[in-house]
Amino acid sequence: MAQCVQSVQELIPDSFVPCVAALCSDEAERLTRLNHLSFAELLKPFSRLTSEVHMRDPNNQLHIIKNLKIAVSNIITQPPQPGAIRKLLNDVVSGSQPAEGLVANVITAGDYDLNISATTPWFESYRETFLQSMPASDHEFLNHYLACMLVASSNEVEPMEQFSKLSQEQHRIQHNNDYSYPKWFIPNTLKYYVLLHDVSAGDEQRAESIYEEMKQKYGTQGCYLLKINSRTSNRASDEQIPDPWSQYLQKSSIQNQESYEDGPCTITSNKNSDSNLLSLDGLDNEVKDGLPNNFRAHPLQLDQSSDPSNSIDGPDHVKSASSLHETKKANTGIIHGACLTLTDHDRIRQFIQEFTFRGLLPHIEKTIRQLNDQLISRKGLSRSLFSATKKWFSGSKVPEKSINELKNTSGLLYPPEAPELQIRKMADLCFLVQHYDLAYSCYHTAKKDFLNDQAMLYAAGALEMAAVSAFLQPGAPRPYPAHYMDTAIQTYRDICKNMVLAERCVLLSAEILKSQSKYSEAAALLIRLTSEDSDLRSALLLEQAAHCFINMKSPMVRKYAFHMILAGHRFSKAGQKKHALRCYCQAMQVYKGKGWSLAEDHINFTIGRQSYTLRQLDNAVSAFRHILINESKQSAVQQGAFLREYLYVYKNVSQLSPDGPLPQLPLPYINSSATRVFFGHDRRPADGEKQAATHVSLDQEYDSESSQQWRELEEQVVAVVNKGIIPSSFYPTQYCLNSYSDNSRFPLAVVEEPITVEVAFRNPLKVPLLLTDLSLLWKFQPKDFSGKDNEEVKELITGEPEMIGTEVISEFLINSEESKVARLKLFPHHIGELHILGVVYNLGTIQGSMTVDGIGALPGCHTGKHSLSMSVRGRQDLEIQGPRLNNTKEEKTSIKYGPDRRLDPIITEEMPLLEVFFIHFPTGLLCGEIRKAYVEFVNVSKCPLTALKVVSKRPEFFTFGGNTAVLTPLSPSASENCSAYKTVVTDSTSVCTALISSASSVDFGIGIGSQPEVIPVPLPDTVLLPGASVQLPMWLRGPDEEGVHEINFLFYYESVKKQPKIRHRILRHTAVICTSRSLNVRATVCRSNSLEDEEGRGGNMLVFVDVENTNTSEAGVKEFHIVQVSSSSKHWKLQNSVNLTENKEAKLASREKGKFCFKAVRCKEKEAAVQSSERYTFADIIFGNEQIISSASPCADFFYRSLSSELKKPQAQLSLHTEKHSIEDAVRLIQKCSEVDLNIIILWKAYVVEDSKQLILEGQHHVILRTIGKEAFSYPQKQELPEMELLKFFRPENTAVSSRPSVDQLSNLIKTSLHYPESFNHPFHQKSLCLVPVTLLLSNCSKADVDVIVDLRHKTTSPEALEIHGSFTWLGQTQYKLQLKSQEIHSLQLKACFVHTGVYNLGTPRVFAKLSDQVTVFETSQQNSMPALIIINNM
Repeated sequence: MAQCVQSVQELIPDSFVPCVAALCSDEAERLTRLNHLSFAELLKPFSRLTSEVHMRDPNNQLHIIKNLKIAVSNIITQPPQPGAIRKLLNDVVSGSQPAEGLVANVITAGDYDLNISATTPWFESYRETFLQSMPASDHEFLNHYLACMLVASSNEVEPMEQFSKLSQEQHRIQHNNDYSYPKWFIPNTLKYYVLLHDVSAGDEQRAESIYEEMKQKYGTQGCYLLKINSRTSNRASDEQIPDPWSQYLQKSSIQNQESYEDGPCTITSNKNSDSNLLSLDGLDNEVKDGLPNNFRAHPLQLDQSSDPSNSIDGPDHVKSASSLHETKKANTGIIHGACLTLTDHDRIRQFIQEFTFRGLLPHIEKTIRQLNDQLISRKGLSRSLFSATKKWFSGSKVPEKSINELKNTSGLLYPPEAPELQIRKMADLCFLVQHYDLAYSCYHTAKKDFLNDQAMLYAAGALEMAAVSAFLQPGAPRPYPAHYMDTAIQTYRDICKNMVLAERCVLLSAEILKSQSKYSEAAALLIRLTSEDSDLRSALLLEQAAHCFINMKSPMVRKYAFHMILAGHRFSKAGQKKHALRCYCQAMQVYKGKGWSLAEDHINFTIGRQSYTLRQLDNAVSAFRHILINESKQSAVQQGAFLREYLYVYKNVSQLSPDGPLPQLPLPYINSSATRVFFGHDRRPADGEKQAATHVSLDQEYDSESSQQWRELEEQVVAVVNKGIIPSSFYPTQYCLNSYSDNSRFPLAVVEEPITVEVAFRNPLKVPLLLTDLSLLWKFQPKDFSGKDNEEVKELITGEPEMIGTEVISEFLINSEESKVARLKLFPHHIGELHILGVVYNLGTIQGSMTVDGIGALPGCHTGKHSLSMSVRGRQDLEIQGPRLNNTKEEKTSIKYGPDRRLDPIITEEMPLLEVFFIHFPTGLLCGEIRKAYVEFVNVSKCPLTALKVVSKRPEFFTFGGNTAVLTPLSPSASENCSAYKTVVTDSTSVCTALISSASSVDFGIGIGSQPEVIPVPLPDTVLLPGASVQLPMWLRGPDEEGVHEINFLFYYESVKKQPKIRHRILRHTAVICTSRSLNVRATVCRSNSLEDEEGRGGNMLVFVDVENTNTSEAGVKEFHIVQVSSSSKHWKLQNSVNLTENKEAKLASREKGKFCFKAVRCKEKEAAVQSSERYTFADIIFGNEQIISSASPCADFFYRSLSSELKKPQAQLSLHTEKHSIEDAVRLIQKCSEVDLNIIILWKAYVVEDSKQLILEGQHHVILRTIGKEAFSYPQKQELPEMELLKFFRPENTAVSSRPSVDQLSNLIKTSLHYPESFNHPFHQKSLCLVPVTLLLSNCSKADVDVIVDLRHKTTSPEALEIHGSFTWLGQTQYKLQLKSQEIHSLQLKACFVHTGVYNLGTPRVFAKLSDQVTVFETSQQNSMPALIIINNM
């Protein structure tokens, strides 16, 4: 239980005090009424004695009584009505609320920190009023009248006669059977005669003389002269006299005049209402029967208003009572005791002392003695009951029967003179004068008697008081018998069906148990008495039980919360809205955030409802808000109800302050970090053959890889524009900002270009939400960035359409549990700083908002006009947390976030805006296929644009043609087949000889050191004016690998007028091309062995080209025609075709392979000298009847682009040696011998049948030959992954990479050639030896001097080898040593000697070579030379 102001040792004696009746004459009543008080009320503040009093018990022992208090009340002849008592209790509780600003107790239990009000004044007020308003009952005497004050005034005509009349009246009330109420303790009630004298108006001497007469008649002990009204009330304003009555009268008057069922009402704080309330007539709060009655019509009697609607606590035998009177004060300025001075106060106090000392206590003492004597004579005992107590009760105890065994005899009534009642009377008297030992003994005796007689109501009363007496005994001789109380409660409740008495037991027992820290038992007791018959009682007891749980040694927090909820529920049923709300709020502290979502929802819903009823609208809104925003596990119907309730409350709140700021709405959820901002117009849809550049749009998914690629492309082009350096102010252009982009800078938007904000909404509920009139909320500061700072900065908040246009979405439906994005636009019309704050909308739900089968909303929801049930206007802010900072040590150790400025764009001046359209742009190509398309550039802004460039990672994919008009063909119609190439018709005679032309790579924008990826777009006059458009041809070549290719183009352009904020703009386009297989080309080059038709030095070579048709005819390709093979090189050119077959037409059907052989020669020295290092010679060998000029666009473009991309690749054959730092010059020179730079271009046509029409496709493949004897391919080779090997756990001995050149490279150092007759006839019969002259030609292929050793001795080989070679001998020197200068050819004359006819291989000389300045000798390998066979015939 909560802490109380009084301890239980003070509470119980104050609850059971001697009762005294007061009977006043009309004149006496008039005198007290001058003070706005009745006689009983006049005495109330002085009813506690200030000193100890003594009396003697039956054993003549002195007994001290401390803090004795008496209760004086006007006689009421009707028992109080149950409904009136209930009304009074209800008002007492509702009038007592927690004090404002009261500091609550903070209780820490486990991981809970709870703010709990330590005291519960409403419970104490209830308990006090309840105990004092209990009607008197026949089975106990505690609240029966012991004495009666008869009061008359000294102003009476015949005061003594008046006293007689009053005395008779009292006698009539007590002894006449017409009056069953009030109850009197004993038949001869003490009568005490009081003469009231009005000092200010009365005659002092007359009063004294009357008093003398009274003393003679009634004795000095039985009468008193009380002087009051020492001043007249009209002088009341002169000095302030304290008003001790208000605190008593306030309790007995009903604070709340409105019926509490009518809903919320404001209760004035008690302190203010003191002076405004008239006490009820005769209502005495200190006495159990303290309710107004209609005994004797009174001058200030009020109208009755009975309240039969609710009867008290149910039980039938609580007698009906007169109704409760309600009063409202007409005159607010009433002061109580206005005619009394402080001296009068002391006189009243003195009067009470005298009455108690001289009248009441002697009367009680005498009565106790009489009762004691009666009992002794009845029992036939010699000694007083008191002294015999020990003997009686120390012996063996009779076990009490359990309640269930006892018959239901609660109806048994004793006559008033019954001896069993006399012992009870004596016990009650002892109890009232605090003689608890004696009281306990008597109660114990009485209890046994009653149980024996099966008088259960009497027994329960005796048990109850015995338990209390035992507890209050000084020195605590025996423990508190809680089982007495339990038996009493059970008897009252179950047998007697008297809940009022049961409740009294519980209130007392719980208080006693609490004082002994037995909280668990106290809680169980309190909970036991909660029942359906009284909500108010149940609520208060449950609340106290909850306090018991929290005050235990180890607090039971969840039990506390649960019982607080139960108490709140019962308070609510009892109409105590404020208390209900308080209980729910206190319990909420426990349930909050613990994942008990349904419990939380229930509490919040109730708090919302109660707050709304009490007009605490803000609390109601926040409670309903909680229900909606926590991930609710409620059913759809329940959520719909919550939402409607919320909207209703919200609407009322917003109507209170229609001009106030817009409220923050809780629904739908907004995922702020997922907000995306897009600057610019939406992309136009494709229009026929025209396809707009893809650029950036909100429909594209973010891809970090591609965004990095775009960034690199932009950096490349900016570097080219700025002469190779990226300026420090450069920042990559971002058209779409999201949570992945870098949002640390203020984004730049261009005036007159829309800003689209994509807001991600999520509806957490199972009911659809309908947002109407949805738009963005913003503020704008117009600024002039040109430097005029004197212009004042105007703050413009939402709704200035001439500055910023705002798009409004009229209806936006989010279905249940759906996530949906809304795209909202702003149109800036002025430069300045824009801040997008959030969204503003009407939140509502659809009429009958249930989704159908969980799929969509109602049928008819999709017509676009939803019927709104109710909606409220509000806003939600977009607050985006920036990225966590993690750079400095301080940032790493603390949690700091950077800014996210995506919603704060700076609006800058006008910029040009480019749109690009692709016309006839293919989606599928064959590998290597060339196609011509057109690109249209349109300037859709009001500014001219210039410096248009395009950059791509795949420059080999497209070209705009060469720099000069000569090289770029006018239009495809120049050719018979609408070819994309520039062609010249040839006559068929010059078939196999090459046609030579030349071109420089500079003409095609692939100069030295330039970025091949950055290509200027050849705009006429380099400027595109506003509104102008230009179409340019664009050639495309299908990439060499088959598959789907995404090719990124980035168009870069600038404004003619330089802008300070934005230097350039970009437009992106991603082309997706699907390529299918066409031809595979592989080629090798080898040295020709024939040296006779030398054109100068340098030799010639053979080029072998294999072409395979790998097309699987899925593209409908019938066959490929090789129409031309061209070469391009700085040093070599194709001379003619070595026809292997007679077939002139080079056709390849599916999966066929063709072989070509060409002779290649070095370019003329003089040609080479004229050419700059970047000039290439093109040689065309034609297989058709028109020549494609390979040195013009687009053939040369694609050739140069493939060449430059090839050069960028790391070269495999060099990489091995570049790792070695000490590469020997020798090796380098030897390698040079085998290098060649010859590039082959294969041009082809493919015949395709598509929709029964024949199309001709054309294309080209490139093969780049670098090394003699090594095969090269037109398509990239897949790297073979090495097979898995076992791990080797030893260290290889030779870790160094050998710098010896490879065998292939060595064989190319010296070229050898034998010249001899193919067959030789010799008459062996004439001459047995045949001598044949043989010339050995040695050619030095390197640029250095070479020492050569020619060794003619046969290697010692196995006999089989001899047989193959045949046996012959070289005559003359067996070894020659020579030195060959750079590229020198030397001939050596040899003689071979044969002895038989036969076929002989002359290729046996071994040639060793070394560079002159080197020591190591390398043997050139002859193995790959052809065998030199000679036939020797006999003539």
